[in-house]
Amino acid sequence: METSINKRRARGRLSRDLIEAAAFEVIEREGLVGFSMRKLAQALNCEAMSIYHHYPSQAHLFEALVERLVADLEIPPADLPWRQRVRIVMSDFRAAARAHPAFAPFLVTYRMNSPGCLGWLDEVIAVFEGGGFGQERGARLFRAAGYYLMGAILDESAGYAKGPSAVTTVDDERLREDYPNVAAAGRYFAESEFDKTFDMGLDMLLDAMERDLPSKP
Repeated sequence: METSINKRRARGRLSRDLIEAAAFEVIEREGLVGFSMRKLAQALNCEAMSIYHHYPSQAHLFEALVERLVADLEIPPADLPWRQRVRIVMSDFRAAARAHPAFAPFLVTYRMNSPGCLGWLDEVIAVFEGGGFGQERGARLFRAAGYYLMGAILDESAGYAKGPSAVTTVDDERLREDYPNVAAAGRYFAESEFDKTFDMGLDMLLDAMERDLPSKP
């Protein structure tokens, strides 16, 4: 059966848009470790050198993938309440990462110092500082929120979402008998509970930030 990549490839010449879309598909199938420009070329039914014509290295390609995701993120309007703007920024970034779980670990650990990313980052920092905290406090709150957001994304994409990672595991009966607290809490760790847990934690974080707002005269 012809893949979606090959169907798109058959309709036109190789382009950056086509390469990036295919790269996301290959990464999700092979994982970050298993990905290679050779495998991407195979998926696109082309020579690897054809890809290198657009991207000098895999690092350049991955940077383009980050910028592609960031370009789709909109900064919420300035007339919205500060809390709502921060929630939108954080929730949208999380949604973008969760749409590409295999790529998410690279996304959240990538230092966003390329031009496209810096533009987005500059606006996001302005959102945090726009709460009236001042430059230093706003910057530190941005970083603190990032710790929470990135940790959640890593856990949801490469942690509990992947199931057990231990070599030595226990069966459900022993889990209930010897580790009752873990067994009882396990239902809340399921992927179906991720959104509720994330929203609860985000509300707690924003509550604490708003308590730190300078008092209005």
